[in-house]
Amino acid sequence: MKNQNLVAGGLLSLLLLAGCGKKEEEKAGPPPATPVTLVEARTIAAVYYDEYPATAVALNSVELRSQVAGFITGIYFKEGEVVPKGKTLYEIDRRKYQAAYQQALAGLRSVRASAQNAKTNLDRYQRLAQQDAIALQIVDNAATAYATAQAQVAEAQAGVDAARTDLDYSLIKAPFSGRIGISQVRLGSQVSPGSTLLNTISGEDPVGVDFVVTESALGRFADLQRRAGSNPDSLFRLELSDGTMYPQPGRILAIDRGVDQQTGTVQIRVQFPNPKRELKDGMSTVLHVLNRQSGQRVVIPFKAVTEQMGENFVFVAGDSSKAEQRKVQLGPRLREQIVILDGIKAGDQVITEGIQRLRDGGAIQAGTPAAAAAPAPAAK
Repeated sequence: MKNQNLVAGGLLSLLLLAGCGKKEEEKAGPPPATPVTLVEARTIAAVYYDEYPATAVALNSVELRSQVAGFITGIYFKEGEVVPKGKTLYEIDRRKYQAAYQQALAGLRSVRASAQNAKTNLDRYQRLAQQDAIALQIVDNAATAYATAQAQVAEAQAGVDAARTDLDYSLIKAPFSGRIGISQVRLGSQVSPGSTLLNTISGEDPVGVDFVVTESALGRFADLQRRAGSNPDSLFRLELSDGTMYPQPGRILAIDRGVDQQTGTVQIRVQFPNPKRELKDGMSTVLHVLNRQSGQRVVIPFKAVTEQMGENFVFVAGDSSKAEQRKVQLGPRLREQIVILDGIKAGDQVITEGIQRLRDGGAIQAGTPAAAAAPAPAAK
């Protein structure tokens, strides 16, 4: 009986304490509103780019090599200069090739004379044969001799052409207008056909920029290639190695024929004008490609976004001055702003400061959180 009285007394004490706590909470009232800063979500023309490491390449580049053997007897350019198409760049000792050409010409003249004599004999014998004044076998022999002479003329003409080609090859000329590099040979150097590198010449305007994308992005770049004629200035921008933006716009020149089986990537080439020769073959660059989500988009300050368990949330000012937490889908970041693809609409009042003390449904008061955090003045 005594134990039962003790239990009942304990329960009564707990009920009295709970009642006192409730009365204190009612006396204190609801928690104060959290001061926050509000920023209106707005729609702007959000233009942003994806970045790809890229390399500048000459669209026309040729290694100059000799087709004949000999010694270099002439160099007719300044290293690093722009040379016009057809300009003579190197000369290989031509004396042997000139002699061979003259010899081939002499041989051609000789066989032509023999062919002319064979033709004269054939005509004479054919006239005599019409008068039955000569045996037909003699006519046949004359016709064979003439045919043989004609073949010898053709052979001699081929020899002349070959000798002329070798003589022409002894002068190395620029195949197109471009910038020539540093010579790999000097006067007196011996060169071998096809193996000795003399120099390299590259075209400089326009210039290509090569980069690679995954095969899943092929459709996007095929679409950009089709759009190149409508608004090329905004599709491709080039960042140089010093961080400056190249002023000329680019357009897709080519998409490679297939996917690299080892890397799963495709090479794409974008062409840029290069009137001032600022882009050099082999230069490292960063290609900026217009993102397909560019356009009129809702943006808010990036600091308004909080992350919880891998998801992103934003507090907005709801009805009755209460904070409403919303899950959002983020787009690209634009410096201090960020694109919101879903969850926020233009005109919503987004909370940017005071977020740390907020909870969903909590009371808020527009103001300056820093000022609200200062201690209140002492009561008089």
